[in-house]
Amino acid sequence: MRRPVIAGNWKMHMTCAQARDYMAAFLPQLAETPQDREIVLAPPFTALSTMAAASENSVVELASQNVHWQDHGAFTAEISAEMLLEHGVAYTIVGHSEPRKYFSESDEQINHRARCSQAKGLIPIVCVGESDEQRERGEAERVIRRQIEQGLEGLDANKLVVAYEPIWAIGTGKTCEAAEANRICGLIRSWVGATDLIIQYGGSVKPTNIDELMGMSDIDGVLVGGASLQPDSFARIANYQAS
Repeated sequence: MRRPVIAGNWKMHMTCAQARDYMAAFLPQLAETPQDREIVLAPPFTALSTMAAASENSVVELASQNVHWQDHGAFTAEISAEMLLEHGVAYTIVGHSEPRKYFSESDEQINHRARCSQAKGLIPIVCVGESDEQRERGEAERVIRRQIEQGLEGLDANKLVVAYEPIWAIGTGKTCEAAEANRICGLIRSWVGATDLIIQYGGSVKPTNIDELMGMSDIDGVLVGGASLQPDSFARIANYQAS
């Protein structure tokens, strides 16, 4: 059985005080959340300590928004797995479209980050997805397969989450049709060759489409951006009822 992972990526939002207020409003809404799913939040690095305290003895797991592949060194603005583990982090997001776009992250670098995560006992959430231009040119499958083959090389599929995030649907209000998202997730599963691989969908996920998305056969969770910033909104997503 693939256990769905419902993850919220706060990106560059939330001070420590805001994170505390969020959790005070969010956690009571998880009192009756089914135990058949994992609830994950990825705050900015500065709020990890605050979130570790706020989520203690709760069903919420923590994720980091990135991780470096070295234990320590002269890597300004980076963060190591040991630093994350100290705050109770369980997951690491790697290969998100924003660092790929703004910081020119390569599939090789993403693979190093994911390998380091697994070596240290963290579960990487490896993001893949095509741009609008690539989809229009009919290159979506080729691009995603390349990202899978290079980004997942040497990884244990049993300690891994893949997030399919079509770039054209992130923060745009556009949502990939559930059936198409499911088709791509199914292709990813076949390319990796692991029937138990957990595959999320990400891209303008919201309370109004979560039930349909989670009713798809090959979608095992979601990676949520903007809709995770409001506790009521993300609680509804966490408490989905697959249609």
